[in-house]
Amino acid sequence: MQYFGLQSQIWKNNTNSVLLLIMFPVIFFGLTWLFFFLLSFSQNEPISLNQVNQSFFSTVPFIILGVTVWFIIAYFFHTVMINSATDSKPLARAENKRVYNLVENLCISTGMTVPKIYIIEDDSLNAFASGISSGTFSISLSRGIIIKLNDEELEAVIAHELTHIRNRDVRLLIISIVFVGIFAFISQALFRTIQFGRVGRGKKGGAGILIAMVLALVGLLVSTLFRFALSRKREYLADAGSAELTHRPLALASALRKISEDPTIEAVKRKDVAQMFIENPQKEEKSSFSISSLFATHPPIAKRIQILEQF
Repeated sequence: MQYFGLQSQIWKNNTNSVLLLIMFPVIFFGLTWLFFFLLSFSQNEPISLNQVNQSFFSTVPFIILGVTVWFIIAYFFHTVMINSATDSKPLARAENKRVYNLVENLCISTGMTVPKIYIIEDDSLNAFASGISSGTFSISLSRGIIIKLNDEELEAVIAHELTHIRNRDVRLLIISIVFVGIFAFISQALFRTIQFGRVGRGKKGGAGILIAMVLALVGLLVSTLFRFALSRKREYLADAGSAELTHRPLALASALRKISEDPTIEAVKRKDVAQMFIENPQKEEKSSFSISSLFATHPPIAKRIQILEQF
């Protein structure tokens, strides 16, 4: 795969971030309007399109407020939430000078601010980058990947994660995770309402909950597909960026080969966070259906190795 250059990728990811910020609210508003439109058919008396629009516009301020509050919370607390979901802890310089030297040397060569460094106490091999701004950028490495990779391999993995930060991949991914989380939260809330029988009284209440449930699931499906597509493509580009930074594509290929043997991090239970890693840290369920590839968080690691070996 051809690497199109750092500045081109930064511009593309910045553009995609803006498009995501526009697209997800548009989907949300569209599904909300569709909710009132479909709900009108469950009424005893027909409701005009003008009444549907009035009902929709009356909810717009509440939607904007809810989405804004959700995003503000995610913006300021995403590091805490991600570290909690992955069991990442700060890595002290005195504990592992080797890791700090590798990170700092790469950052000096690229003119980057050194990100925070975290460790995941797990013998498996994996790593991920996170953060929205220079003050929150971080790299997390598992104990296993630090111990089991040699210096060249570990440097290649760190360069891969630094490329995610340089390309603004991490910001783009976190934005997508935030909006997907909105649809997921609504879907779960509505499902629990139905599960415990709190669907309202009469035809109107039951129909409203069921329509909202279906539309929330549609929004979750669409936004999830967009998120997974972004996640898969960014791995190829970060691999290429690592090869460009270290001039050793075979080192990353060797590291990926070792990672593929044991990438599972026991602490990671959430699929949205799993896509941030260099390889899926969860045990993947094997499926004979080709459609399952649409929901894959990562491209096939064998293909990534093959491309690196062709550099």
